[in-house]
Amino acid sequence: MQSELTVIWAGIIVFAVAMYVVMDGFDLGIGILFTRFRVGTERNTAMNAIAPVWDGNETWLVLGGGGLMAAFPLAYAIILPALYAPMIAMLLGLVFRGVAFEFRWRDPNHRARWDAGFCIGSIVATFAQGITLGALLQGIKISGRAYAGGYWDWITPFSLLTGVSLVAGYALLGACWLIWKTSGQVQEEARRFAKTLTSALLAAIAAVSVYTPFLNVKYYDTWFTWPGVCALGVMPVVVAGIGLLLYRRIGKGRDFAPFALTLGLFGLSLLGLAISMWPDLIPSRLSIWNAAAPRSSQLFMLVGACALMPLILGYTAWSYWVFRGKVSETGYH
Repeated sequence: MQSELTVIWAGIIVFAVAMYVVMDGFDLGIGILFTRFRVGTERNTAMNAIAPVWDGNETWLVLGGGGLMAAFPLAYAIILPALYAPMIAMLLGLVFRGVAFEFRWRDPNHRARWDAGFCIGSIVATFAQGITLGALLQGIKISGRAYAGGYWDWITPFSLLTGVSLVAGYALLGACWLIWKTSGQVQEEARRFAKTLTSALLAAIAAVSVYTPFLNVKYYDTWFTWPGVCALGVMPVVVAGIGLLLYRRIGKGRDFAPFALTLGLFGLSLLGLAISMWPDLIPSRLSIWNAAAPRSSQLFMLVGACALMPLILGYTAWSYWVFRGKVSETGYH
């Protein structure tokens, strides 16, 4: 039963992280692109495209972080000291973009500065998330039950690569969201950005995928031995196919298609990450079973999660349904 509960909690955390990437990714992406839009109608329309939902999207970040602390306290106690700097940068970026989001409407005399702050905060938060992922993938030094590395161990060429890759990915998500939710000049600008960003994201996925197996013997064995070698043969073809279809759909077809296809690329990337790391929370150092909280704690928290997650999914679905139409400078219609 302990083993089953541990797997369930690992699944909950993975689901929360995936939901965060999907739902906060596009509004961070719009922030990354924000200053590329013209002052006035274009920026106001882009902001209105996320205004009703952006703050609720970050619920999943809280759930993922809180779930890790509660269900896998040892992993939380090791990962946080190793990644304090990028995690603090991420939180400050999220706070700064939230303040800028609100004050650009309330302080029109300094709107240009708030717009720049919204963009910078989005870039910092996204880049820090990518670095955090890269640093976790490359491994964390452990001695006994504590972090044994240095303060700057998280800075490596690989973590910087994953940081830049996530910026490109979120920006593409944001552009595709605007293709779906807007029309006119903003949509045309978003299509232009999305074409360039599709090539950038595919190149980033390729670079990270080639780099990852050589970070750790476990990764290499996972992907280059049976049955992982089957996925290695199939996934690049599927990614290339989705990328080609995405590039074609950006310029024509249903407006929702580019966003859905971009989510497909993110889904495949998350699947590859899960295959590489399973069943470890810290690669080759700490498995989910070694890091798990006692069975009684996991069971107690699972009752709460079973009650709260349907509520979160329900109000999230309702808010997206209410604001399901196209958006303009004056709001949804």
